[in-house]
Amino acid sequence: MAISVNDLPAAKQNAQRSIWTKLRHAARRKPLGAIGALIILVFVVVALFAPWLALYDPFLIDSNNLLAAPSWRNWMGTDEFGRDIMSRIIWGSRVSIFVGLMAVGIGSSSGALLGLVSGYFGGTVDYVIQRVMDTLMAFPTLILALAMVAALGPSIQNVIIALAVVKLPSACRVVRSTTLSVRERPYILAARNMGLGDVRIVLFHILPNCLAPFIILATAGLGAAILSEASLSFLGLGTPPPEPSWGAMLSGKTQRYMMEAPWLAIAPGLAITLVVFGFNFLGDALRDLLDPHQREG
Repeated sequence: MAISVNDLPAAKQNAQRSIWTKLRHAARRKPLGAIGALIILVFVVVALFAPWLALYDPFLIDSNNLLAAPSWRNWMGTDEFGRDIMSRIIWGSRVSIFVGLMAVGIGSSSGALLGLVSGYFGGTVDYVIQRVMDTLMAFPTLILALAMVAALGPSIQNVIIALAVVKLPSACRVVRSTTLSVRERPYILAARNMGLGDVRIVLFHILPNCLAPFIILATAGLGAAILSEASLSFLGLGTPPPEPSWGAMLSGKTQRYMMEAPWLAIAPGLAITLVVFGFNFLGDALRDLLDPHQREG
């Protein structure tokens, strides 16, 4: 039965209602995932509207207000230069989320592409790609990122490059394993017999089956990327000063003034903890919802 033009608005409303119904059902099934999504949404909104949400200029130095305790004027206190900590936390969310999204987006997408090529073609191509991935996985994640940033120099762009390289092996391995299982299925063999090219088979028949594990991996990896960026900044190899960065706010003189001004470490530490928890909760929920082996009966 054909749908008339008058029925289109109603069909659109029904589709939107169905989406909201599915979201509510998913939130009821995975409340921690819903909490994680809410935490991420709050930080994304804060990052987008940082110029309007920050009460003060994050670079403004106030020599008359050094190490001020939290008050109605400065809700999270000030640092050793008199800069408002809350404003720097708000602006620092931009750096952390941007670095996390770019690093995971570039690294996981590149790794997924390599995994598709490696798993589908096999042979020498698979051997070479996997040996490169083995080499990268031989180094601890933070050590490899530290070495790359130390060689390239501390900057946001170099941190993104280093973390993207770190994300390559895991994405490549996950997508390759899925590709190996999918390429031998009957409909793939039928597609080959029909004369479809390798590119068409990979893009339209194998790639859709890899999206669920890829989304799960990328979401869970965002929290780890943000934590790695904070670690690099803490060690002085991340975002260069005076750019607000959660990791950099924990380093330097923060450790010296820890006893007399604990709010210097509490505020950025709490921000890092919340955003990492948010991505981990959401990643776990997506794994259970999208992975057929993890779904509840």
